[in-house]
Amino acid sequence: MSVKNTFLSAALVGLISAPAFAEEVKIGVPSWTGAQAIAHVLGEIVTSRIGGTVEYVPGNNATIFQAMDQGKGDIDVHPDVWLPNQESFTKKYVDEAGTVTLSSNPYEGNQGFCVSKDFAAKMSITDIADLGRPDVAAAMDSDGNGKGEMWIGAPGWASANVNEVKVRDYGLLDFIEPIRAEEAVKTARIKDSIAKGEGYAFYCYKPHAVWFMFDVEMLTEPTYDPAKYVMVQPSDDPDWYNKSMVATKDALKEVQIAWSNSLVDRSPAIAEFFQNFSLTADDVSALAFEISANGKDPADVAKAWVEANSDRVDKMLGL
Repeated sequence: MSVKNTFLSAALVGLISAPAFAEEVKIGVPSWTGAQAIAHVLGEIVTSRIGGTVEYVPGNNATIFQAMDQGKGDIDVHPDVWLPNQESFTKKYVDEAGTVTLSSNPYEGNQGFCVSKDFAAKMSITDIADLGRPDVAAAMDSDGNGKGEMWIGAPGWASANVNEVKVRDYGLLDFIEPIRAEEAVKTARIKDSIAKGEGYAFYCYKPHAVWFMFDVEMLTEPTYDPAKYVMVQPSDDPDWYNKSMVATKDALKEVQIAWSNSLVDRSPAIAEFFQNFSLTADDVSALAFEISANGKDPADVAKAWVEANSDRVDKMLGL
């Protein structure tokens, strides 16, 4: 074969083996730490193992689902969909519109309300109803308004809406002031309350870094009963608060990723990887702990996890 033909053959091989277009994805990043961790694990695998490009786009649940529905590539994936918390979105975009795909590889989530173990022992607190005792509420009142503060979630969280209804339907409104704030505010308040020996209650869930950061315990609630769990989200009805009734513990959750169906045509290798992506609750807790407690950058934590779990990543990639 001549040198000219050799170069021609090499060029043809390069054209055949090169992708027709670059694989790229824009990953939605909700505010909670577990979602940030998963988002960066997804991104790290796309960049280091698939060779694609990634952009991280902060957003709340509504924004991310709307962008996935539109399918224009503004946001392609939600890294941490909690069901049934976000069921109003999955019903609308997965079941009805058919524009979004939900992973079939969930991990298990558990939600409730927590206090520090020291506070629980000091005040004999074991159940959510104990927060309605006047002595407990007084011990949780840091601003002197006569009510104990309890963090119920961040603005934009579907779970915060559920918890607001729960505070009412558990009969706690006369004693407890439900607070919405970013998660960093809650974490700082837990640390401060423990250091000062003060009372504080907060929405908590597993997986989460908080279990590695502080000695806390989840309070018992009435056993989950679907007849007493009727939640209407603001996205479904502006009168959601009055039309909801939640007087029972949440059912155990299924948590998974979701992505825009348009990604299949735009970046098929990434979409195929998303189909096989899977983490455990322990994975997510450990990742979140590194970010929240140890102050590490989510990208660095994700990179270390991917390197340490190469065999699992290979399986996700079908290798």
